[in-house]
Amino acid sequence: MGAEASCGRGQLFLRSLLFLLLAGPPAPRPASGQLRYAVPEELEHGAFVANLGEDLGLDVSTLSARRFRIMSRAGARQHLEVNLENGILFVNERIDREEVCEAGETCLLHLQLLVESPLELYRVEVEVLDINDHAPTFPWQEYVLEVAESAVLGARFPLESAQDPDVGTNSVHTYRLSPNGFFSLEVQTRSDASKFAELVLERALDREQQRVHRVLLTALDGGVPERSGTAHILVTVLDANDNVPAFDQPSYGVSLPEDAPAGTLVIQLNATDLDEGPNGEIEYSFSGHAPPRVRDLFHIEPRSGQVLLKGPLDYERASLHELYVQAKDRGPSAVAVHCRVLVHLLDVNDNAPEVTLTSVSTPVLEDAPPGTVIAVISVLDRDSGDNGRVSCEVSPDVPFELRSSFRNYYTLVTTQALDREVVSEYNVSITARDMGSPALLTRSTLTVPVSDVNDNAPRFLQPSYSVYVMENNAPGASICSVSALDPDCQQNAYLSYSIADGHIHGMPVGTYVSINSDSGHMYALRSLDYEQIRSFQIQVQAQDAGFPPLSANVTVHIFVLDQNDNAPVIVSPMPRNGSVATELVPRSAGPGYLVGTVSAVDADAGLNSRLSYQLLQATDFTLFSLAPDTGELRTLRSFLEQDATRQRLLVQVRDSGQPALSATVSLLLSVVETMPQTLSDFSEFSLPPETSSSSPVTLYLLVSLGSISFTFLLAILILTAIRCRGEHRSHQGDGCSPPRCHCCPRSRPSSDSLKTSNLMAQPPTGTTAATCLDVPGGGPPGYCYKVCLGPESAQSDFMFLKPCSPPRNNEKDPGKRSCPGQHLQVSKQIKQPNIDWLPPSTQRLALKRYQIQHCGNTGSGWKGGCGDGEVISHAVLN
Repeated sequence: MGAEASCGRGQLFLRSLLFLLLAGPPAPRPASGQLRYAVPEELEHGAFVANLGEDLGLDVSTLSARRFRIMSRAGARQHLEVNLENGILFVNERIDREEVCEAGETCLLHLQLLVESPLELYRVEVEVLDINDHAPTFPWQEYVLEVAESAVLGARFPLESAQDPDVGTNSVHTYRLSPNGFFSLEVQTRSDASKFAELVLERALDREQQRVHRVLLTALDGGVPERSGTAHILVTVLDANDNVPAFDQPSYGVSLPEDAPAGTLVIQLNATDLDEGPNGEIEYSFSGHAPPRVRDLFHIEPRSGQVLLKGPLDYERASLHELYVQAKDRGPSAVAVHCRVLVHLLDVNDNAPEVTLTSVSTPVLEDAPPGTVIAVISVLDRDSGDNGRVSCEVSPDVPFELRSSFRNYYTLVTTQALDREVVSEYNVSITARDMGSPALLTRSTLTVPVSDVNDNAPRFLQPSYSVYVMENNAPGASICSVSALDPDCQQNAYLSYSIADGHIHGMPVGTYVSINSDSGHMYALRSLDYEQIRSFQIQVQAQDAGFPPLSANVTVHIFVLDQNDNAPVIVSPMPRNGSVATELVPRSAGPGYLVGTVSAVDADAGLNSRLSYQLLQATDFTLFSLAPDTGELRTLRSFLEQDATRQRLLVQVRDSGQPALSATVSLLLSVVETMPQTLSDFSEFSLPPETSSSSPVTLYLLVSLGSISFTFLLAILILTAIRCRGEHRSHQGDGCSPPRCHCCPRSRPSSDSLKTSNLMAQPPTGTTAATCLDVPGGGPPGYCYKVCLGPESAQSDFMFLKPCSPPRNNEKDPGKRSCPGQHLQVSKQIKQPNIDWLPPSTQRLALKRYQIQHCGNTGSGWKGGCGDGEVISHAVLN
């Protein structure tokens, strides 16, 4: 028998090849939407099973990219595998059907095939076909059977069955007994279709003639080629024992829960024997053909006949156990009698559901549409009936749900749009619960991270920024920092800062400020001048690095703070020949007489432009006083005979900045007995008789002042015409026409010269008409200051003009073209005289002469005697 089995195993590979050649390639057998194949066991690694790519209609070239694979539980052996290059299902490791399926009639391997993008799930069943690779074997090589010589003809003696791990026709098919003259063999079939043999007495035994009989028992299977196993039976003839034990019934049935503990009483057997003494004492045991599995699970007490539970039961492995028990007395030539015990197991809900998670698409994009598949989940419960029916659910506080795809298979899908900025990761609790009582459940947690999508634009921390920068800053100094946040992550949250294109006073914004693209720090590229530009705004953009990129803008207002960097500029009186300003003072002037007003402007602002006037030096400090706020120069007392006729004064104008800046002017006052007549045409109008007779001194004074003013104005006009003609000739080469206010450029202004372009003066106190005075000089070359004031006013017009643009061809009067620039208005108010007493025909002429007399331009650009009520006002920038 051993040689035959060894030879059969040696031919295993040849038989497998012969099976494949005869049967041809296994054809798929679709059933309920599944594919089913058949493959013999014991094939070598790499053996062909099926072409899944062709049978499933898949593109073989995309199998690897779509992650085509077989899903299996953790720790399970992978008997089959798929070649991703050609889609062929092949044997990964040798399949032993007897090991995989034990003694089951049909052995199936259930494969779950998964392919992604898009997700597709297939079920494939591979039936493992049994080959006749095992020969029947007996648990013993020689079996001793004791038979009393008094045994009646037809007595049956059960023999232990041969074991063959193969199934179907490859298992034990029949038994054969060697020829002899006393016994025959009958083959019986159990409820599970297995076969066992019984020895039948055909001829009376005579112990005195032959004490021992030897026969050969052969077990044959139904495979091709046929395999067999043999055992020797030694029949010993005993003296007679007249009575044999008898069971109450030939077959017993009992039900037992599968969770019964060891030692549980299964059944109490009872057999009786009519003999006495040892011949009537019965012993119980398993019959020879009881399977080893039964002997492992159950135990029989030999004397009591109790069948006890020995090992753990498992309904899922076997729901029915057949026990063959024999009973025989202890007398000589005892004959055993047999009965069958059927133990039916009752299923108990002792298996919790098993949850297998197969991640498919994690992390999931936050903009994934509802219904996106996240994972495939398989649920298995090994119990049966309600104990094996399983329901599966997820926690209700997550945007996911389970959808049933196949039996015991679910897909986890999204139910709504996700937002990574709200929840970046979900812990999805999956609960599988069976229908048993009590119900068993299994919880498994799947972590689903949410990947970021660039769906959030940057957001600045402030709606706008206000930055204050002191003028004269160092180029390259940091002036502020802007910051934005982006709730996205990684590349989508990386921000870069930039300044939007634009112009500031005609210059690109990039020439004023720059920004660090990474940190948002802003830097001034040039030194700012409050007198040139007081404020400007720029647009800063923050843009992320996502695709497509998102951005946000914010306005940055930059305010330039004033610094006391401009000294006051005295505009009246104007020194003659650049040294001393002169003026006449009548000796008859009494205390409080207004000699004149010192006027100055300061290009700074605020306290830096608030001016105060101080008399530093004087020939006689007791004679004159200077108002510190208005700059009015008045007499303190009347002139005495011993007072000098020439009074020299040094006036200082100081601003209120830190540190304070100042300017000085020297005044030379000539004390005269009588003021000269300035109006040559004073006789054009006559005063009323009563006025002429009563005020002759006033008439003479008016005529003198009018004559002097007319002469001075005529000289100024002649000098201006000569100067403009000379400048016109010097600028004809560069296309500049004669300036109205000496505003034709000679050279490009420097940045320092521009600081004087915004002049300030004192606050106004009244409102009257204003006259104008051109004041050349005092500024950089090519610029002019136009100061409009009257000697008695408190407000002047001061205009700073930029370089003149050349006259256009369509201008009829080039001299009337405008010079673009900043216009600083310093209005000087004139307190008008009361002329209601004059005749209507002469009021206009009198007013004109009064203005000429009191507010005319002398050679020094300063005229006194305008009376009370004049105040210097602050500058207004147009």
